[in-house]
Amino acid sequence: MKGDRKYIFMFLLPAALLMSAFVYYPFLKSLYLSFFRTNGFFDKKFVGFENYTRLFTDSQLGAATLHTLEIMLYVIIFQVGIALVLAVMVDNISKGKGFFRTVFFFPIVISGAAISLLFVLIYNYQFGLLNGFLAKLGIEKILWMSETGSLKAIAVPTVWHYVGFYFVLFLTAMSKIPSDFYEAAKLEGITGFKKTIHITIPLILSDIKVVLILAITGTLKVFDFIWILARGQNGTEVLGTYMYKKAMVDLNFGYGSTIAVYIVVFGVVLSLVTNRLLKKEDITY
Repeated sequence: MKGDRKYIFMFLLPAALLMSAFVYYPFLKSLYLSFFRTNGFFDKKFVGFENYTRLFTDSQLGAATLHTLEIMLYVIIFQVGIALVLAVMVDNISKGKGFFRTVFFFPIVISGAAISLLFVLIYNYQFGLLNGFLAKLGIEKILWMSETGSLKAIAVPTVWHYVGFYFVLFLTAMSKIPSDFYEAAKLEGITGFKKTIHITIPLILSDIKVVLILAITGTLKVFDFIWILARGQNGTEVLGTYMYKKAMVDLNFGYGSTIAVYIVVFGVVLSLVTNRLLKKEDITY
C-alpha cells in the first residue's frame, strides 16, 4: 500500500507543479501586487487597500462588468441552449453520431484569434461577406460594429466557438442513460418532447450544472474576440480587456492585478450561485 502511495505521489507531482507555476503562483502574485500602486516595471509603492476602494468608484469597471454579464447571458441562453438541443437531436438518431460529433466539435480546434480574424472579414462594412450578400439583395449596408450592435456581433463568434464542446459533453452524458428508462417511458406513452423534459434533462442535470459553470467562468476569460474585433471600443469593454489595458497599456500593474483578483472572486461567486440554484441530489442509474 505504501508503495502504491509513492507511485501515486510521483504521478501527481508534475501536475501539482504545473498548477502551482501557472495557476496558483500568478494568482498569489496578483494578490500581492494589488496592494501596490505601480507606474511601469520598477516604480512600486505600497497603498494598502486603496486599489480595492477604487473598484467601488470605477465607473469603467462597472460598465465592463455589465458588458461581461451581457455576453454571459448570450452564452448561457444560446451557447448552452443550442448545444443541448443539438445533443438531444443527435442522441435520437441511430446512425451518423460520430459524423455530427466531429463536425460540431471542429470549431474548438480553431484558435479564437483565427476565428476573430474571420469575423473581421465577415463584418467589414466595405467588403465584408454579410454586407456583400445584402448588396446583392439590394439592401443597404449595415454597420455591424456600431455603438449599439458591436457586443451582440461579437457574441456570435463567442457562442459559435464553444457550442461543439458543450454538445459533446451533453451527448456523452445522454449516452450513459440506460435504454430501460426510455423503453419504460415508451410503454407509458411518454415520447418526443415529453421524453426529453421528463427523462433526459433530469438525468443529466448534474452535467448541465457543470456546463453552466464552465460557460460562466469561460465568459470571464473572453478577450481575443473583443480585442481583435473592437479593441474594447464601441461599448464592448469587458473585464478581460479592461484588466489588460490597465496592466499592459497604462502599466498600472497594481490596479490591473486588483481587477484580476476581482474577476476571480466574481467568477467564484457566480459559480456558487449557479451551483446553489441547481442544487439537486444526483440521480443514480
